[in-house]
Amino acid sequence: MEVLEAIYTRRSIRKYQDKPVTEEIIREILNAAMSAPSAGNRQPWHFMVITEREILNRVPDINSHAAMAREAPAAILVCGDLNLKYYPGSWVLDCSAAVQNLLLAAHAMGMGAVWTGIYPRRERIEGFRRLMGLPEHIVPLAFVPLGYPAQELPRENRYKEERVHYNRW
Repeated sequence: MEVLEAIYTRRSIRKYQDKPVTEEIIREILNAAMSAPSAGNRQPWHFMVITEREILNRVPDINSHAAMAREAPAAILVCGDLNLKYYPGSWVLDCSAAVQNLLLAAHAMGMGAVWTGIYPRRERIEGFRRLMGLPEHIVPLAFVPLGYPAQELPRENRYKEERVHYNRW
């Protein structure tokens, strides 16, 4: 899939087929995520691959916007390592770039995924910390359910001329 085609056709997929995602696919998606740019090339990310049904079923109790986790065959929890940040707060930008790469790679490989937010919501951060046993210096940023899509969403043109400014406001 061409890069622009992947960008324009990637959609948030919330329904998945009952089909496991292979370790090879997950590894390739994570390889793409880790190819994201980061401040000072610090790469302050950690990725937790979740395939255990018991864990996936508990996620909506922490984040009600991640109810699709109960149906997803896998998910990736993207976390920032505060010990690896380059500038204060730069880990958020770095890990967000990694999430975008992850989403595009998943789509290009025929997978469906959706970015569900955790950071900066304190109750979600603490909920995932407890669920996953995260140390204090690891901050969960995003939870990404992943699987073969059981829905097809049309391409949308999201370009808005009124949001584009040249040289001055």
